[in-house]
Amino acid sequence: MEQIYFDHSATTPLDPRVVEAMLPFYSVNFGNPSSLHWAGQQAKQAIVEGRRQVADLFHAGADEIVFTASGTEADNMVLVGVAMRYPPKDCHIITSAFEHPAILETCKYLDKLGYSISYLPVTPEGIVEPQALRQALHPNTRLVSVMTANNVVGTLQPIGELARITKEHGALFHTDAVQAVGKIPLHVDALPVDFISMSAHKLHGPKGIGALYIRRGTVIEPLVHGGGQERNLRSATENVAGIVGFGKAASIAGAEMSAEASRLVSLRDRIIAGIQSQITNAYLIGHPYKRLPGHICLGFAGQEGEAMHLMLALNDEGIAVSTGSACSAQHGGQPSYILMAMGMDPVRSRGSLRITLGRFNTDLEADTLLQVLPRLTESLRHITSRSFAAVA
Repeated sequence: MEQIYFDHSATTPLDPRVVEAMLPFYSVNFGNPSSLHWAGQQAKQAIVEGRRQVADLFHAGADEIVFTASGTEADNMVLVGVAMRYPPKDCHIITSAFEHPAILETCKYLDKLGYSISYLPVTPEGIVEPQALRQALHPNTRLVSVMTANNVVGTLQPIGELARITKEHGALFHTDAVQAVGKIPLHVDALPVDFISMSAHKLHGPKGIGALYIRRGTVIEPLVHGGGQERNLRSATENVAGIVGFGKAASIAGAEMSAEASRLVSLRDRIIAGIQSQITNAYLIGHPYKRLPGHICLGFAGQEGEAMHLMLALNDEGIAVSTGSACSAQHGGQPSYILMAMGMDPVRSRGSLRITLGRFNTDLEADTLLQVLPRLTESLRHITSRSFAAVA
């Protein structure tokens, strides 16, 4: 059976060019980059190059990139690192109501420590409105954190405008761009952001390596203490192979982003149009065009409770999709807090199908999805109808 992968917002397959770049650092180039001998210096030079490649993707300086183990760690580094510079009563943090758990759970932790947290609402299309931010700012607001693109519905936020409002107020601005890095341009010479979180495995790089862009001159407290690696902000022996892979993935993304985004938008829109023309109760969740190039989030009116069954039925056909964020899969039976934040009722919030495309998806794979999905939704419609009839 052919296997088709349409879950790139969960993770992406490694680009073969990334694998090729990484392999020597699992064998012949094995040194500890803190060592002064030849083996250590080979590793250190590889980190220098990887850092430069990641920085170039953002038009940033290499000294503004700090490597972490994940996007989650990068998010924690910002929130905790900024908060710890202030007494709790003198630090107000603003985020949105539908951020990734890496942000929301860290904010809950800081709230327990006495820090004040405000959560911005989102529109039914999943957009944080700049006016909402203006109204939420306090005299002691120190940090605003709003994600670039939502991981479930794929909507793109007006990061430039939100950051400008924040900077006018004198606060720092952070964006969790894990879903967006390598898919849309994020150039720090044009965006007044102070921090950007990212993760390699979302742009056809390896798992276990992330990074944080920190604008030059911005000071935060370290999250991990020890030997002083990564500008004393993240002490630990560096993941050299991971950094090499991240650098290569960033370099490829920078070179191919425009052409890849154009192809994915075309493929995405063809799938959306095909589904809506064949499945009468299908509806798009999120903004119709202010969304990631390869991101589709669908609901099926009257069948929201069947989303998990539909995902499993597609899996039986060899097609991998999801019903939401991979990070919250253990809460699959509960309403999505993201869809609830967008104003959906608990029933509709239980059911969405996330189809996310990537570099290696083809037109033929899209054709297969458009053949299989209508058949499966029709078969589930009969089951749902009988269930409603039995209850009545």
